[in-house]
Amino acid sequence: MHEFFISTGIVALAEIGDKTQLLALVLAARFKKVWPIVFGILCATVVNHGLAGAVGALAAQLIDAGILRWLLGLSFLAMAAWVLIPDRLDDKDSSTATRYGVFVTTFISFFLAEMGDKTQFATVALAAKYSSPLLVVAGTTVGMLIADVPAVFIGGHWGEKLPVKAVRIVAALLFALLGIMAFFVG
Repeated sequence: MHEFFISTGIVALAEIGDKTQLLALVLAARFKKVWPIVFGILCATVVNHGLAGAVGALAAQLIDAGILRWLLGLSFLAMAAWVLIPDRLDDKDSSTATRYGVFVTTFISFFLAEMGDKTQFATVALAAKYSSPLLVVAGTTVGMLIADVPAVFIGGHWGEKLPVKAVRIVAALLFALLGIMAFFVG
């Protein structure tokens, strides 16, 4: 269960101010339909992070443990730096419009927005580090929901109240700590 809680916390913090959280705000403001957006986020995250978890588990099997430890350490340190860089939402991310409905628009937008995102890379790294990729994927999915669902419910008002810079610093410190631990703890 340790890997579930670590994965949940890391992704929940990393997601604050991320483009997918901003996307949740935009979709909620645009469509005013909470539950199709929440279920679209859930489904897109399960599929995206499920694939990322499988890649991480495969990497753990194919790469020598010593090399993997260094790769994981470096990847967590890189994520520590990356999480400090604010994301901004590109308008075309939410331009699939109402043609496909709220759920499908949310699913497609979130799945594509997560491709190559720091939370997807975190899922790969965590799944490679821990022996239970299913707990990692469950944790990263819950972490995404912890950060994104309130954004859907509260809308644009939440961003004004949250000290995003402080949250980014805490997330960066956690990633750096995981990176340093990966170098020394096998």
